[in-house]
Amino acid sequence: MTTIAVIADIHGNVWALDAVLADIKHSGITTIINLGDHVYGPMAPAATLERIMREPMINISGNEDRCLFLPEDEATNFSSYHFVRSQLTADQLAWLEALPPTTIVGDIFCCHGTPDSDTTYMLETVTEHGVSLKAGELIYSSLKGIVQSVVVCGHSHIPRTTWLWDKGLLVNPGSVGWPAYNDNTPYPHAMETGSPHARYAILEKNGYDWKVEHIALKYDWAQAAAVCRQNGREDWAHWIETGRGK
Repeated sequence: MTTIAVIADIHGNVWALDAVLADIKHSGITTIINLGDHVYGPMAPAATLERIMREPMINISGNEDRCLFLPEDEATNFSSYHFVRSQLTADQLAWLEALPPTTIVGDIFCCHGTPDSDTTYMLETVTEHGVSLKAGELIYSSLKGIVQSVVVCGHSHIPRTTWLWDKGLLVNPGSVGWPAYNDNTPYPHAMETGSPHARYAILEKNGYDWKVEHIALKYDWAQAAAVCRQNGREDWAHWIETGRGK
């Protein structure tokens, strides 16, 4: 039997991360896969990376980790770009920059968005009418060449387990630290979990079968929201406290 915890999209929310890591340890799980977007946002980037770097986990990069090393005029959200870079040490920045975009752990393929793009939603499609589960054939087209029976991804912040009969399981653990947000690309839309809980997933393999468990944890989201407000981000505070877009 193999048991693995999968986390993603912490976004500097060290309070949510501490709750998730404590729950993982309480469950006796020793293997953790972290799918990226570690620190981008108005909360506690340095403290978050300090926790991650001291834990034995398998880490890959997300689009908003990579964004920190783009020229300023190519970065998304200038305020987070400058805030995060100003908070991190040289060693922390070097650690982030060296992360791979994907990795393979046994029979699990790990990516942030899709195998080829850290800015593309694996399981969701966005139209002018809103967000919905992506059609199977579109998911399938992004998995060409992937032979593992499980693919784990993040980026959308929406916890999902999806099945493709000839590809196996696709799992998004949801976001540890950012349960909702609004975006304008490619159309204005909201990603919403509907609650402020910190989320992660547990994958357990017994023989040839996989069991997936999605976890939602209470933590001190009022403190996380207060820090967002102190840093001038009322929008983030609303998302953190409610799990709903604005």
